[in-house]
Amino acid sequence: MPWFVKIERGIVDKSTFDQFVPAHKAYVESLNTAGHQAKTGYWKESRGGMLLFQAQDLAQAQALVQEDPLVLNHCVEYDLHEWVQV
Repeated sequence: MPWFVKIERGIVDKSTFDQFVPAHKAYVESLNTAGHQAKTGYWKESRGGMLLFQAQDLAQAQALVQEDPLVLNHCVEYDLHEWVQV
């Protein structure tokens, strides 16, 4: 399966964002249970982070990203890219 990366920019205050972190972690665990090999993290020096995961294709990757609680609750803006490892 191809790899995809979602680069996130935080757009809400920290207290609002932090409300949805447990749901985001559960979402990442559900991706892993489904075989997407997801990894998530944040930028130490600024607001935002990254989600790296596998999906069948761009359409599936877009659908999966739309299920992220950080996206559903308008906590982040993001760019989604297919990552080609060389």
